[in-house]
Amino acid sequence: MSRGTLKIGVMFSTTGSYAAVGAAMLAGAELAIEEVNADASAPVRLEPVFVDPAGVTAAYADGAVSLLRDHGIVHVFGCYTSSSRKEVLPVFEKHDALLWYPSHYEGFETSDNVIYNGASPNQHILPLARHLLSRHGDRGWCVGSNYVWAWENNRILREALMEVRGCVMGERYFPVGETDLSEIATQIVRDRPDFVFTTLIGESSYQFFRLLRAAAEEAGLDQAAEMPVASCSLSEAELPFIGAASAGHLSSSVYFSSIDSPENKRFTARWMARFGYLGHACADAEATYTAVHLLVRAIKRAGGTGFSAVREAARGLRFNAPQGLIMVDEENLHCAMRPRIGRSRADGTFDILFEERAPVRPDPYLVWSNSATVTQDDPRHGHHLRLAP
Repeated sequence: MSRGTLKIGVMFSTTGSYAAVGAAMLAGAELAIEEVNADASAPVRLEPVFVDPAGVTAAYADGAVSLLRDHGIVHVFGCYTSSSRKEVLPVFEKHDALLWYPSHYEGFETSDNVIYNGASPNQHILPLARHLLSRHGDRGWCVGSNYVWAWENNRILREALMEVRGCVMGERYFPVGETDLSEIATQIVRDRPDFVFTTLIGESSYQFFRLLRAAAEEAGLDQAAEMPVASCSLSEAELPFIGAASAGHLSSSVYFSSIDSPENKRFTARWMARFGYLGHACADAEATYTAVHLLVRAIKRAGGTGFSAVREAARGLRFNAPQGLIMVDEENLHCAMRPRIGRSRADGTFDILFEERAPVRPDPYLVWSNSATVTQDDPRHGHHLRLAP
């Protein structure tokens, strides 16, 4: 196949309440596009068309229509929130196009129009639940942004606590972008849970971390040690926006910039040289970077760029990503990846406290994943895959 130019869509909110993550995802896409276009052996050159929905859910559908109908694009890298993904799904189904969704999410979805290369619930919330129950206690407080990501993750955590006869001491939801959170921070400190699980995103999250730390200090508590905040989304892109309260928080992810591997060292070196002003590389940037490379490999395998051919070629596809070797599941189009638990540092990175010994098969519906009560040393607790390059 001669090397032609392929238009692709890149749709992330680089303005709005979660702009820090959107900017990192856009940068991850740009870094991969530059690498592909500089590689003479790549089957295509990529020409991106950018859309910024500014964090407005309804604007994602308009952006998708513009990319798919007006520009005739078939492959789009986009969306961070689950509400935005669900908003655009009907558009992709109507136009026979493929959304490459590079964000961790709550699961309970599969679509033939989506390649999911962010973490599934058995790759982030279950490992985090195990870690919290084994290291910190069984009394949690849940606070989140009011949409499906928070609802579902909090439900999974609640069920894990109930299995060990623990409890959720409180559960509150706020509109995306809400920053009037001082009252809830004070209430949580008053209740003294063993840990706080946050599914807040963007500016809401940053403000909550600051307010909770301040309320704990006022009450004479070492918040990070006595009442840690845990998240499945906190990343390097966001730590600088938290400020002095950025250290000591737990995050469950398949990628941290501190992973010690040749692939990640090459990736982070390029990232810092090109996008270091955004902070250290994060999971969402790495996933977007990886998604672009997966597309190009699928095109090479398929011998074409069409929707159906590329989707089928993506099944079983392997890639040595910065996070490690991953594989697109042949059945559900999610990716096998290695779960990790990190603790944030004041320098904008994470210490890795735990990492799975092998990639874990994605289980978006939690059909075969074992319960959150299984200890980390139990070999049954994940459905591992040994992936050969």
